[in-house]
Amino acid sequence: MANNDYTTVTEAIVSQLQEICGAAHVVYKDEKVLQRYARDQVPQDQQARSPEVVVKPESAEQIAAIVQLANRERIPVTPRAAGSGLSGGAVPIFGGILLSVERMNRILEIDTANLMAVVEPGVITNRLDAALAEYGLFFAGYPMSEEFCFIGGNVAENAGGGRAIKYGVTGHYIHGLEVVTPTGDIVHLGGKRIKDVTGYDLVHLMVGSEGTLGIFTKIFVKLLPRPTSRTATLALFPDAESAISAIPDVMTSGRLIPTAIEYMDRFSFSSAAKDLKKDFPYDLLGAALLFEVDGNSADVVKAEAETIAGICANRGAVAQYVAGNEADIEEFWKIRKQIPWIIKRYSPQQSIEDIVVPIAQIPAIVALLQEIAEKYDTMIPVFGHAGDGNLHATPMKNPEHTLEHWEAMLPELKEELYRATAKLGGTISGEHGIGHKRRDFMRLVMSEAELDLLRKIKTALDPNNILNPGKIIPDAT
Repeated sequence: MANNDYTTVTEAIVSQLQEICGAAHVVYKDEKVLQRYARDQVPQDQQARSPEVVVKPESAEQIAAIVQLANRERIPVTPRAAGSGLSGGAVPIFGGILLSVERMNRILEIDTANLMAVVEPGVITNRLDAALAEYGLFFAGYPMSEEFCFIGGNVAENAGGGRAIKYGVTGHYIHGLEVVTPTGDIVHLGGKRIKDVTGYDLVHLMVGSEGTLGIFTKIFVKLLPRPTSRTATLALFPDAESAISAIPDVMTSGRLIPTAIEYMDRFSFSSAAKDLKKDFPYDLLGAALLFEVDGNSADVVKAEAETIAGICANRGAVAQYVAGNEADIEEFWKIRKQIPWIIKRYSPQQSIEDIVVPIAQIPAIVALLQEIAEKYDTMIPVFGHAGDGNLHATPMKNPEHTLEHWEAMLPELKEELYRATAKLGGTISGEHGIGHKRRDFMRLVMSEAELDLLRKIKTALDPNNILNPGKIIPDAT
């Protein structure tokens, strides 16, 4: 949605922000600090933009006052959690006010009677998980970056992760929100109720809205009993086709839903495992699958792991490794979690994508990605959550190409990648969100009528287009 008619932040406005939050929690004219808030994890410099001022409120009331001031003065406000996103969603592309929730980091309540936690948006995800472990509970909708991401960002992106195939994504576990609206009201949506069809489902309108429809100040998270038994199986295959063919077999002939099925192509797995000094038969490796099963019966979990191993063997696995304790399971997961970082180290100029297709179309999209990589003379490593069809295809700059060639070629490559995904019934983001990185590709997967519905919702809630403008929705044609 186009609206560049914003007011520049002045000394007078900064003074008002200092009155709201305290001078110690307002950053202005300190370029070194402001630059820290100019980007998320998207590597392209052209996606970055420094804010004019950073504010760090500690309450809903302070946030409401900031947003009210922004509406009066017509200043854009960009909410930011940990800045670990991969869509440019927390980048203040119109400058203005960057509103960081980093100080709002309290676990307010763990309600074991109702199996609910109430948290502020700045709580680091694995800190919540550690607190819940003491009660034998867990938050099942965790994302893969749980060591550093904030709950508020997870909800804003409706983040997924390795356990989504069995447990679903973040939004499945959000039952209530306290939200500051784009006009500065504080509203309370949902709560600790499991069922609620009273009016429109505003909670889940806010979930995944990427900070464009509201700023979360309290989050009500549904909890589950923590499984008492886990087993992971790492299966190595001679080629991608053999690995991918095992995935539907596990759920159909195996008649089970694993906690996780992670796919890693040859480059992704080998690079990460070697970096971690792991010893595998790399010369036989074409692709790898990481399965996890969990439950409260060790015998059932063991039997399910054996079923998976049998299916993988039938599909031609060249080696399999089983981990039955927490330490060994985490060693497997370290390989998977290391992949984005090793790709980033290998090629700082890369673009991690987040496509999702129906799981039966995984073989087709993997083949098409290889064709696209060959066409553009580059590499596109593929890894991700194969059990739910969410793959992170990551085009990397060919070191033999110039930076200018890469920057000119990348939009064409991405459009071709997205078109191939859409043709197979997929879409351009499964968990990372749209932000402004993918905004201009939305027309590849949504009609103008659908986009207009999004515009009408945005305009109704944010008539001055103050809150995180320039994200998700392309300008009307």
